[in-house]
Amino acid sequence: MGVLATILSATISGIEATLVTVEVDVHDGLPNFAVVGQPDATVRESRDRVRSAIRNSGYQFPSQRITVNLAPPDVRKEGAAFDLPIALALLAATGAIPVRDMPETVVIGALSLDGCVQRVGGVLPIAVATARHRVGRLMVPAGNDGEATVVADLCARSVLTLAEAADALVSPDGWAPAPRPIPANPDDATQMWGDFADVRGQALARRALEVAAAGGHNVLLSGPPGSGKTMMARRLAGILPPLGFDEALESSCIHSVAGLLPPGSGLLSARPFRAPHHTISNVALVGGGSMPRPGELSLAHNGILFLDEMPEFERRALEVLRQPLEDGEVRIARAARTATFPARVTLVGAMNPCPCGYAGHPLRACRCTPLQRERYAGRISGPLLDRLDLCVEVPWLPPDVMGDEQPQEASAAIRTRVLGARARQAARHGDTGVRLNALLKGRALRRCARPDPEGRALLDAAVRRLALSGRAHERILRVARTIADLAGSPDVGAEHVAEAVQYRMTT
Repeated sequence: MGVLATILSATISGIEATLVTVEVDVHDGLPNFAVVGQPDATVRESRDRVRSAIRNSGYQFPSQRITVNLAPPDVRKEGAAFDLPIALALLAATGAIPVRDMPETVVIGALSLDGCVQRVGGVLPIAVATARHRVGRLMVPAGNDGEATVVADLCARSVLTLAEAADALVSPDGWAPAPRPIPANPDDATQMWGDFADVRGQALARRALEVAAAGGHNVLLSGPPGSGKTMMARRLAGILPPLGFDEALESSCIHSVAGLLPPGSGLLSARPFRAPHHTISNVALVGGGSMPRPGELSLAHNGILFLDEMPEFERRALEVLRQPLEDGEVRIARAARTATFPARVTLVGAMNPCPCGYAGHPLRACRCTPLQRERYAGRISGPLLDRLDLCVEVPWLPPDVMGDEQPQEASAAIRTRVLGARARQAARHGDTGVRLNALLKGRALRRCARPDPEGRALLDAAVRRLALSGRAHERILRVARTIADLAGSPDVGAEHVAEAVQYRMTT
């Protein structure tokens, strides 16, 4: 007659967690260890890890027929996080743990052969799912304790070894409710990425980045090497508003699934800033793979994706950005399932004016032919340029400007104006779900960003002269609305439209 024990665990799909019931049946028969319920290769290999971990932890491994079922059976189970729950359920089935059913505890963790519990990815979304299903306790590896304590009203326990985990299941000691998360500090990003007070000159680019931060607009910076494009792009993170709890939780879940949260950490303290190299593949940039994983685009969710030397990226990698930039999410469809990753980012691109970088430079001669310059600029397609709200030239700085010791405006002062503009947007949009002007579409855009007669005439003339597309026309209206918000104006005037059109002149 067999002995059955059950315990809860979880698996990840996209950034969502699904609770999984781990059932272990031990009965007489030829010794065998089978895992069923759509396990991947890593889960199937848990048989060997669990066997060695149990023996090396001082327990006896049964010489019987063992069947492990991971339910529900129609959900794919991936990763080594099932090692610990399988081992604990097996110990319960053999009587080493004096409990059989543990429906009040979700357990995750990988095992090494000596019985130590190893850190795994995806603990934060599992903690959220545990609280959502009203399961009272969550057991995680010691390196994931910061993620487990983010969710309020959830009792979490971190363990170092299999023996410690077995003792924790039957002991009330060590289970504590999560403390209240510490709010994000807006100065964290300034300390991390630098202050705009360090930037000399470049008034137009500084203003464009302020507009981008206020409305969530995408930016393209074009200028010769050494003009400060990368420097200013990094400092953009310091003038964005601090992460709210919901934003921090969503962004941290993505980093948790990717395994990028540092050991012991919980929520991200600053908005993400991702700067992939131009040799990156389209899958690594946007996400994907046979088992879908988030790419750099999703890792930058609620933050900044910086593409330095943008024309050097593969054309296909750039083109796959187009739809996610519009939708704010990445959908990856596979035969077995579809995964969705959030991807609401501020895209900042940087490029040289030509392959050698010195077209239009006042002192250095450009070595490129007109055809080379045309091909270089053509690496960024027109449809992708249409999705860049602000295109700004960043000129070479003369020595007297670079050596200027006069104090420049600091990031804190710029951030104050950005916060004021975002507060006006939030008050105007109300409960519509639109947080930023960059997200305005259709009727909402026409209602919020209708220019006055002078502004309308100026915009119509610009569309004809520059042969702008309908998408570019809408983006000018969104940028003009943000400029008006920075000025504290309830209406979009001709001066706001003129500045917005100025940011399209380079395209």
